[in-house]
Amino acid sequence: MVARLARRRMWRRSGVWLTSIFVVVCTPAYAHGFGLRYDLPLPLILWIIGGALTVLLSFLVVSIGVRLNPRMAAPVQLNLLRWKVSKVVTGQATRFIARLFAVGALIVIVVAGIIGDQIPTRNLAPTAIWIAWWVGFSYLSALIGNVWCVINPWAALFEWYEQALPIQSAWRGARIGWPKHLGVWPATALFIVFAWVELVWDGRSIPSQLARLAIGFSVLTWIGMYLFGRNTWLRHGDPFALAFSVLARFAPTEMHVERRWILRPPGTGLLDTKNVTPSLVVFVLVMLSTVTFDGLMATPLWQRIENTLYEGLPALGNFRLAIINTLGLLSFCAIFIAVYRAVATLVASASQKSMTVDAASRAFVLTLVPIAIAYLVAHYSSYFLIQGQLLIRLASDPFGFEWNIFGSAHFRPNIGIVGARFTWYTSLFAIVVGHVIAVSLAHIIALRNIADPRAAMRSQIPMLVLMVAYTMVSLWIIAQPIVE
Repeated sequence: MVARLARRRMWRRSGVWLTSIFVVVCTPAYAHGFGLRYDLPLPLILWIIGGALTVLLSFLVVSIGVRLNPRMAAPVQLNLLRWKVSKVVTGQATRFIARLFAVGALIVIVVAGIIGDQIPTRNLAPTAIWIAWWVGFSYLSALIGNVWCVINPWAALFEWYEQALPIQSAWRGARIGWPKHLGVWPATALFIVFAWVELVWDGRSIPSQLARLAIGFSVLTWIGMYLFGRNTWLRHGDPFALAFSVLARFAPTEMHVERRWILRPPGTGLLDTKNVTPSLVVFVLVMLSTVTFDGLMATPLWQRIENTLYEGLPALGNFRLAIINTLGLLSFCAIFIAVYRAVATLVASASQKSMTVDAASRAFVLTLVPIAIAYLVAHYSSYFLIQGQLLIRLASDPFGFEWNIFGSAHFRPNIGIVGARFTWYTSLFAIVVGHVIAVSLAHIIALRNIADPRAAMRSQIPMLVLMVAYTMVSLWIIAQPIVE
């Protein structure tokens, strides 16, 4: 078994891997490596130091350049619904068509997973779920707005179900009040389960297994909506609705269906921290820690740790690898939460009693969202651009039945569309810019919450140290599958 594990690691790093991914397996956890080593034009340590200095310099520039009182400076916003064209885009007819398409796609994906060819690259389910849905809507949410809240097929089906019943009907739902102490803990727990499925579970690329998970999630979601109400469940219990909404706080638009469609400076939504709860703090940290652990799993360091533990734990049998990676995932979540709590304690201490530790943790956690977005770009951009091309072929043959509905069933993905060089520079830019934005937002929030500008500046030193250290670690993690 150890020999097979070693061969699997070598296979990931071999030159054949990038081509074989299209005919063997569709597995998101293995999507960030490249077959051939890429030699950086400068030593890696210089890139890491340069990234750290850029974040440090941005803090100095922001601290000097922000002269206006943030409490008084409201961001410029524009309601796009002032124009008729925008009203057509967000109108009931357009929304209905989009939701109908989303519901149809959900049904096709589940049916394909159950009755279709079980080779992952010949079945629509794995590619549609991991690329079009998870990665695609993460990008849409962060860079455009919360499109998911408009077309969510589970919410659409339940809303149509409610509309089909009389208002007085008992079948519309029990409407149990959501316990305040629960916060978004259910969504947080479900997101950890989702991360485990994506990063650890061996069945993550098997169409039938994914279809069963989709059915189970559907049942859970509709029961939650029935008991607590559709909107309540989406805000507190649905991990994906919550994740996309958190990412959408960074987006340049804010969507309020049929009421407002606001155009705003990117990142503005992250400055609104009044509704941040302790459970949402943990949710954001879990999002960031799981995507960072995803990157760590592709490094030689983790492979050595994994191999050492694998050889040292023979009593766990065939479950050794899953248990090791599960413990690693949970440990990463716990480490991120503990480190952030320690930083929040230092921030509160430096604020001259202007903020408590809990207040500091709630105030600054959303400033980490740009870093999560940067990681999504760094980890998934090459995966999205290369393996996402499979959707062109699968659109014509979603079940693997040799159909050719749209004439694209014989399309061959272009694996040369991106390479290690493109991935490195894209990742470098995303990581550094994400941390710079995070530092800038944190400084603005500090000035809003701490009356004394000098105390506000001192309070940001722990956050700055965290950002600089995280930048260095991030660039090292991103570089390993490319340069090693």
